[in-house]
Amino acid sequence: MHTVHNERIKLLAAAANHIGVGAILAGIVAPMIRGDINAVTSFAIRLLIGLDFLWLAYILLGRLRTS
Repeated sequence: MHTVHNERIKLLAAAANHIGVGAILAGIVAPMIRGDINAVTSFAIRLLIGLDFLWLAYILLGRLRTS
């Protein structure tokens, strides 16, 4: 039964990781597309959101069961 639990946790952690990376990339790429390189606030907010999701993925992986 631990196998099912672990796979669900890994799937959720992967989703959180992808959202986090996407948020960080959006903070970098979106200002470039708009031509607003000085959008520091937008980048900072997206960076913090992305880092929060990456931290969530890290915490979720800590919930994996070993036995």
